[in-house]
Amino acid sequence: MKKSKGYQPNLIESLKDPREAEQYLNAALEEDDPELFLLALRNVAEAQGGVAQLADKTKLNRESLYRMLSERGNPEFRSLDALLHALGFRLAVAANR
Repeated sequence: MKKSKGYQPNLIESLKDPREAEQYLNAALEEDDPELFLLALRNVAEAQGGVAQLADKTKLNRESLYRMLSERGNPEFRSLDALLHALGFRLAVAANR
């Protein structure tokens, strides 16, 4: 029997594409589950070079980023904005349809 590979390596590879990452983050936001959104952010961060590289871009320390993106993370607005900016995204507001 052939062993199956996990989906994570393929997911991370696909999230290197900014459009794919954008759609992925927006889909996570639509679920209205903060933990799911943080998981999506962790995956995008990994795809974009990891937390250490993002720490340099965001001017936040690595430990703070790990805590922010943990399952129990509760990022402050400024930290979330800095992280999204470093990943090439921005916060936006849209009307419910």
